[in-house]
Parts: sequence; C-alpha cells; structure tokens
Amino acid sequence: MIELMIVVAIIGVLAAIAIPKFADLIRKSSEGATKGTLGSIRSALGIYYSDMEGHYPDVLAAITVNGKYLVAIAPSKTPNYHSDSSVEHDALPSAPSDAGGWLYDNTLLDANFGQVFVNCTHSDSKGADWTSY
Repeated sequence: MIELMIVVAIIGVLAAIAIPKFADLIRKSSEGATKGTLGSIRSALGIYYSDMEGHYPDVLAAITVNGKYLVAIAPSKTPNYHSDSSVEHDALPSAPSDAGGWLYDNTLLDANFGQVFVNCTHSDSKGADWTSY
C-alpha cells in the first residue's frame, strides 16, 4: 500500500511539472503559426506588388482572388488575448485597434503603405509586442 502511494505521489509531481510545460508549448506553436502566416501574407503582397507594377491592393483580401497569391488568409493566433481571427482591419499600423486579426495599412500616402501586421498590442511569450512583427 505504501509503495502504491509513493507511485501516485511521483506521478502527481511529474504531472504538476509537465502540464505547464505542455501549455507553454501549445502557446509557442500558435505564435509560430501566426508568424509563419504573417510571412506568407507579406510574401504574397510582395508578389502582388511586382505583378501590378508597383501597386499594393486596396484591401488585403485582394491577394486571395482566384487563389493566385494565397488561397485564403489564415487566422492570426494570439494565445490568451484574442480568439483566432482572419479579419482584416484597414488602419494605420501606428494605431492598432487591438481587436485581433490582421492590420493592413491601405493609406496611400503613409510610409508603411502595403504593410501588414498582427492587430494585437499585447506581447508574445518572448516579451515582444505583436505589432512589432
């Protein structure tokens, strides 16, 4: 009986250590997916820009038309802050609305015209703001 109680105690200690690590791994994988999607969107915007001879789209959804640049815009995953969202917010990157999703600068005369950011003012697991990517 004592041996069984010792085994249960050891399993409890191991579970107490493993569960927080597992949750941290899930968060990091979601952050990695968001950064990868952001890179894909930016790459598609670059190809669109070159195909259109120096013009960015008015809305981010234009890169998904006919699936030429992207089939669909994947959701941004900012764990613990917003639900997964692929909603596009057209606004200046200097003024994120913190609503989740993507922030696309479609202001023609702005220095960041054509840039896309994660629309979240919180920080990731490394302490960097999401809007800094």
